[in-house]
Amino acid sequence: MTGFTGFLVKRFLQAIVVLFLVSVIVFVLLHLLPGGPARAILGPKGTPQQIEHFNHQQGYDRSLPMQYAMYLKRLLTGDLGESFKLNSPVFELLKQRLPKTLLLTVLSTALAVLIAVPLGLVQAVRRGKASDYALTGLAFLLYATPVFFLGLIMIILFAQVLPVFPAEAPQGETIGELLRDASGLVLPVVTMAFGIIAMFSRYMRSAVLDNLTEEYVRTAMAKGQSSRRIMVRHVLRNALIPLATLLGLYLPTLFSGALVVESMFNYPGMGLLFWNAAQGSDFPVLLGVTLVVGVATVVGSLLTDILYAVLDPRIRSVA
Repeated sequence: MTGFTGFLVKRFLQAIVVLFLVSVIVFVLLHLLPGGPARAILGPKGTPQQIEHFNHQQGYDRSLPMQYAMYLKRLLTGDLGESFKLNSPVFELLKQRLPKTLLLTVLSTALAVLIAVPLGLVQAVRRGKASDYALTGLAFLLYATPVFFLGLIMIILFAQVLPVFPAEAPQGETIGELLRDASGLVLPVVTMAFGIIAMFSRYMRSAVLDNLTEEYVRTAMAKGQSSRRIMVRHVLRNALIPLATLLGLYLPTLFSGALVVESMFNYPGMGLLFWNAAQGSDFPVLLGVTLVVGVATVVGSLLTDILYAVLDPRIRSVA
């Protein structure tokens, strides 16, 4: 098996192994809860009889290999446990909140890419000039600024001093309801996008500078092609390859940013669900979200590898 098919099979097998390890880590975290799963979930007021009944009901009185087999079986059927604070299955909670977090993440990432790509191109083309230094300094400032501080600035400036946008994100059960109040999405999306713009523009600048020294650029210039044609048709495509890789690997960071942004703007997504669960020691929800983020990271990395191979066929032969 060779070529692109072999590359795909190899990456899929690696992804399956990593997913298995993710499930093992979450299972171990469950048993590292203070006092064990039963005590952590039932709380300090749980009687020994209640703890014994809970352990028997959930299978925690069996051997660890048997417990893991039961846990894996539940995962494969979509059973992530039940929130004892919200009295609802964790899977249903995640099914309601995950699309909303994806909406926030996709909008902020799209905005960041639309700004960061031309910004990185400008920095690379004008390398060493005043505009390059100014944009580089701004990028470092944004990257070093915590998300919560950026959010506070956005709320103070655009919700209080200049009351242009609401300080609270739109509330709704569906994506359509959220999009109907588009003005409420502006501050959360822009706040998340700022940090992404800073990182992506720096990567884009470095990638463009690396490609400008390649032989194919000198060949294109020798053939009399214009600088604009070379940048758009040749340099830009190759410079986007590292950015595509970064998009997949940036998923965990995006979720951590979403957690802060959602809690600040009261956005009804998975980050706010995780925050409220942490406040209320709702461990089934915390572990369910951890598992979903781990799976999303693995899937994102797999899609990145596939996209990387599509953009650069050389990767298939060395992978």
